[in-house]
Amino acid sequence: MEIQYFWNQKWWTSKLDEAKDISIPLVPGKMTPNCFYAPFFDARPFRSGDFIGSIEKGAPVNFYNISMNPHGNGTHTECVRHIANVPVTIFECLKNYHFVGELISVFPQMLPNGDKVITAESLQILGKTAPTDVLILRTLPNDDGKMDKNYSGNNPTYVEKEAVALINSWGVKHLMLDLPSVDREEDGGKLEGHHMFWKNGDEWFTEKTITEMVYIPDQIKDGIFLVLISVISLQLDVSPSKILLYEMEEVRH
Repeated sequence: MEIQYFWNQKWWTSKLDEAKDISIPLVPGKMTPNCFYAPFFDARPFRSGDFIGSIEKGAPVNFYNISMNPHGNGTHTECVRHIANVPVTIFECLKNYHFVGELISVFPQMLPNGDKVITAESLQILGKTAPTDVLILRTLPNDDGKMDKNYSGNNPTYVEKEAVALINSWGVKHLMLDLPSVDREEDGGKLEGHHMFWKNGDEWFTEKTITEMVYIPDQIKDGIFLVLISVISLQLDVSPSKILLYEMEEVRH
């Protein structure tokens, strides 16, 4: 199936049957990424009396309970309620689900204290080529170890506050990262990057989202994509999410 749409004063087409999935599948146990010492994702058959909800155990259906912490287990999308007591949830925040986004690959820089950060200088050098609502940052070097890495206690790469300010100046409403957080693993609760993205003075931006722990394979090249953000209808600050990218082709008249 092919769709046609108008964006940035031009007509474009995308093939919906050629989606590129950059979300990470959740596998019970330690085969999915984990951070902030959250319990690992778990899925177990429901038990009641002699009934065990598993076809392998003789049940007519699979009937599983799952246990997870969305912020700590795999790809997730969060809203401002993650850091602020404002009356909005991820279900209420996202009213549209299709956007145009730009994928940019960036090498984190090493600070004197050993931290690896995405800096404003690095992003400024790379630049942004189009006024997209979504910005997807892929950190380099890139490998599929991001699919099951345990980040807890390892001080993973994060985004410096000044880089978030630059991203805001680009008009980005939905920021996506292949990292466990915009902010440092342990920063004394300051969460400067999150606050920079979601707050301007006394105003909270309730329509913006951050998606963390995506994985973008190398065969997906930097550029502009149609982006689908799919979340569960949860009245919480966060939801596990599925992020799909679609190639865009300009319509030549």
